[in-house]
Amino acid sequence: MNYWLMKSEPDAFSIDDLEMMKSSPWDGVRNYQARNFMREMRTDDIIFFYHSSCKVPSIVGTAKVSKEAYPDHTSWDENSAYFDAKSTRDNPRWFMVDITFQAKWKTPLSLKEMKSDHALVGFKLLEKGNRLSILPLSREHAQHILMSQT
Repeated sequence: MNYWLMKSEPDAFSIDDLEMMKSSPWDGVRNYQARNFMREMRTDDIIFFYHSSCKVPSIVGTAKVSKEAYPDHTSWDENSAYFDAKSTRDNPRWFMVDITFQAKWKTPLSLKEMKSDHALVGFKLLEKGNRLSILPLSREHAQHILMSQT
């Protein structure tokens, strides 16, 4: 099993939205490295759901990968903000996964708290300039973060 952090702006798609929907595709990713991370995801991998670009950026809950990477159909829709003329059904450029809600945390783990936690040294989210919307976590970092919620 692997662990991932997926960022979303809560005014666009929040943990509450995912909880209400139960499952949702994670579409619209248009960064090659983030896309490649999604292609590495496997069913039942753990997702740390992170609210970004908000007052208190935080991990706010968890989800699981419920469907492995498949072509992102929004790249073929000319009316979509995620349309990419170079992506075709025969040669898709972009992929998505489905995620399923697992838990909303009573106490979110803020970016500020994570930065002050020496056990999280090396966690990619905390490195300067790392703006990817999807990041892998080591088992040690993931377990440490999960322990903070018990």
